[in-house]
Amino acid sequence: MSPDGDGVTLWRRVADDIRSNIGDGTISDALPSELELAARYGVNRHTVRRAIAALTADGLLRVERGRGTFVNNKPQRIVYPIGSRTRFSENMLKQSLEPSGRLIKSDYVLSDSVMAALLKCRVGTRLHRLDSLAVADGIPLSRSTSYFSAERFPGIIEAYAETGSITEALRREGVVDYRRRETRLTAERVSARDAELMSCAADAVVLISRAIDVDLEGQPVQFIRTKFLADRVELVMLQS
Repeated sequence: MSPDGDGVTLWRRVADDIRSNIGDGTISDALPSELELAARYGVNRHTVRRAIAALTADGLLRVERGRGTFVNNKPQRIVYPIGSRTRFSENMLKQSLEPSGRLIKSDYVLSDSVMAALLKCRVGTRLHRLDSLAVADGIPLSRSTSYFSAERFPGIIEAYAETGSITEALRREGVVDYRRRETRLTAERVSARDAELMSCAADAVVLISRAIDVDLEGQPVQFIRTKFLADRVELVMLQS
């Protein structure tokens, strides 16, 4: 397997082929060794390991130390409740999973009419835009973009970078608690950039949550757009 002009990296092409073999039953139990797979696809072992890591993160494979790599016949999705009080860290800890957040990038934008209406601010208001990756037990689950008033929350980016938690970052900025006002859900295919960030298949489906969080006085504190990997996360809508 040699690189071509389709823009798909080698490890992902290996992963997609193994995924296809699992789907049609060609591989149903143990995977061939790394050496055998490297020879089959004409790649190095590092490429094979990255493909296996991505499929393991997807729940399709499990690695048993000293035995090998096996097909996970019943991959488990992580349950993610969405209600009036939605907290990533709390959701993960309740399932005995170790949560963490990673800052991808941050910058400033000026609110347009849509964002101004969502955050109840003036058009042209300066906003922090924060891109982050949510991880549980080392497995990427979602990628989010959050918007905050730069005037109200001047230190929100630094606080998130230090804590890895939106809740803790808001607390440092004076918001002791907040509630989810609304959540809207859609779905689409993952983008190439997000597939790279979340180590998933190029054709994976993401569940997209667009939400507004408000403080205890009902004032918006953030607009957040989150892309959850559908084969890793099961969203559960709670009654308010």
